[in-house]
Amino acid sequence: MNFNLSEEQVMLQDAIRRFLRENYSFEQRRTLIQDAASHPAIWQAIVDLGILGAAIPEALGGLGGGAVETMVIAEAMGEALVTEPYLETAVIGGGLLKRLDGRAADLLEQLVTGAARFALATGEPTSRNSLNHVATTARRDGDDWVLDGAKSVVEGAPGATHLLITARTAGSIQDHDGISLFVVERGHPAIVEHAYRLIDDRGAADIEIKGLRLKSDALLGGEGTALPLLEQVRDEAIAALCADAVGAMRRMLQDTIAYTKQRRQFGQALASFQVLQHRMVDMYMAIERAVSAVYLVTLKLDSPPRERAMAASAAKATIAETARFVGQNAVQLHGGMGMTDELAVGHYFKRATAIESRFGSRDFHLRRYAELSLAPAG
Repeated sequence: MNFNLSEEQVMLQDAIRRFLRENYSFEQRRTLIQDAASHPAIWQAIVDLGILGAAIPEALGGLGGGAVETMVIAEAMGEALVTEPYLETAVIGGGLLKRLDGRAADLLEQLVTGAARFALATGEPTSRNSLNHVATTARRDGDDWVLDGAKSVVEGAPGATHLLITARTAGSIQDHDGISLFVVERGHPAIVEHAYRLIDDRGAADIEIKGLRLKSDALLGGEGTALPLLEQVRDEAIAALCADAVGAMRRMLQDTIAYTKQRRQFGQALASFQVLQHRMVDMYMAIERAVSAVYLVTLKLDSPPRERAMAASAAKATIAETARFVGQNAVQLHGGMGMTDELAVGHYFKRATAIESRFGSRDFHLRRYAELSLAPAG
């Protein structure tokens, strides 16, 4: 199996890293996030790079790439701790829209050109990580739909132009059938938004939906059939998130090595102590294991659903464990400075901590993997 990037993928990687070095250094990022998690000038520059459509088919206005291109982009974003909603818009929004008909084609064109940014609202106050646990309802009223319910921790919502909302159009809570997907422009008066920042400075919001009336074309895809697509796109988002984590962990290791070389104790650099060398080697080996898990899930995203889901859960469980191990060691080897706002490592540790639980914790994915492995094939 060939794990080498193609010439075009290497050029893409170099272009993103060069842009981020010049426009999104750690000091520049600290200045930017004092105001907001998302910034129009940075977002427009990302749009101009063309990476929002990297995994969109050329026939739909994209670059015709795939999962590997997404992995390359996400890892570079993780290295720079980017808070812009690339994952929410390009990976999740784009992953959904490119597989849907009707109005989705126009929305996808707006996504690629940067005119639209999306946030997927699936989580609810009691749903945990179950995509099928949907209490939000959508009922017919003439030709319109009327939605009522609440969504929790909608990541990317504060900077989005559109919300993609799951609602139950049939069945009862936790049924696998009867879940539909709707699109609405953000700022609708029937939606009350409570925005906040997560610990890694990305934006999120809790939303309340009261009598949200939508035209019939707000329904994306078939009525009550959204769950399989949501599961597929979540696995793709997990793969991208794991690549983001690898970028962050590599940066933590690099910063730790550099710090221990310059920090002196007992007249010697910390890096000269063998016990600390061993710890940094352990960090390196853990990251390499995580890289292998990311490669596996990236290459399995086009596999049958059970095989794809097992690879996604294996990668997420591995990343959750590794992110904690690498983050804790990086902070400890920096000493008290590790958790100050001035050093980058504390910010990377916060990102690693947030990634650890996003889309399900290690325990959640270990359980999911076990259930999938015991389930009948097909």
